[in-house]
Amino acid sequence: MTDFHDTPADEALRQRLGINRRRFLSTCTAVGAGAIAAPVFGAAPSFAQSQGHGHDHGHGGHGSELVPAKKRGIILYTVRDATGRDPLASDLPSGFREVFKELARYGYKQVEFAGYGQHANAPGGASLESVEGAKLLRSWLDDYGLRAQGNHGFIPGSWPLTQPDLDTFKKHLEIANILGMDHMGTGGDPTNSSYKADWDVAADKWNALGAIARKAGIKLYTHNHDAAYGFLLDGGPLDAQGRPTRSSGIRRLEYFLKATDPRTVWLEMDIYWAHVAQYKFHTYTAHDGSQRKKVFDPAALVSRNNKRYPLFHAKDGTRNDTSGEGYDMVAFGEGVIDYRTFFSRVGEKNYHNPMVEQDNAPSGTDLGQSLKLAKTGYNNLAALRKKR
Repeated sequence: MTDFHDTPADEALRQRLGINRRRFLSTCTAVGAGAIAAPVFGAAPSFAQSQGHGHDHGHGGHGSELVPAKKRGIILYTVRDATGRDPLASDLPSGFREVFKELARYGYKQVEFAGYGQHANAPGGASLESVEGAKLLRSWLDDYGLRAQGNHGFIPGSWPLTQPDLDTFKKHLEIANILGMDHMGTGGDPTNSSYKADWDVAADKWNALGAIARKAGIKLYTHNHDAAYGFLLDGGPLDAQGRPTRSSGIRRLEYFLKATDPRTVWLEMDIYWAHVAQYKFHTYTAHDGSQRKKVFDPAALVSRNNKRYPLFHAKDGTRNDTSGEGYDMVAFGEGVIDYRTFFSRVGEKNYHNPMVEQDNAPSGTDLGQSLKLAKTGYNNLAALRKKR
């Protein structure tokens, strides 16, 4: 099959339409053959079908898989309605044990926790945030051949650390070890500030926390949304509070990477939010007052710091230039973010752990929706192949 390449005009049209490259190419082919464009969009093949693999659990297929079967994971936030569902009121999978069983049936091998709470009527009770709860969770993970790779959990708010915060942090490290995790993290930025001085403080704190985690055999990571890829204010004229108002062009997380110890602090890139940052943060005011353009390249940042990114959130979106963010979330593999190219560029496929995520997967009307979309996400993650 001929390997087509988007022209700049093709790329602009595809992004405006909010469709992925495969759907765009299949539509162009159909139009060239005399088909009517509108129905072709509605009848476009699924991601897995367009790859030519269909349902794939990591065996066979054409080309080389970009995400090995053992590395295909999901963050449980995607199916939080299912873990939080009352098993006495529904025939759908409910609570951690039944959700693990269902995810394993789809083919997943890894999970990332988003806390340890579930419905009170599920086996184990409402909270499994304890040593005994972790042992129970671990037994279920083992039963279904799943491995826990991380958790969006407790990071102390205090700095310098208070003793209660330190004790709670160490308890979470103990839980992580019982669950067999290599990593423990948080869903929040090290700081919400734009200012270099605040990122210096955050780096000191994370270096200290990371050293504690390292002694426990755990890699500590921070998960970030778009704001952390905004430009750091680190120079130029000062405002009334004595704070810098302009940037050298370095992004906040780029600075954090330089200011933290690579032996103790790691990151988890949410690839969707990194693309939102690419859309939003492309121009900065330099120290001399000039406006300068610098487009964010998420894959390049990972490639330059590959071992600092052991985990990803694999989240997809269609383009929406009226949203302020540039994208609307959709099921993984049904959007326009080019994961085939991203994973090919960053490489290290036996090191990175992509976790399928969709924030808006739960539905108030279709109570099984989040699990259906989790299955879709698995199939599309498994279908990714290198270009030949």
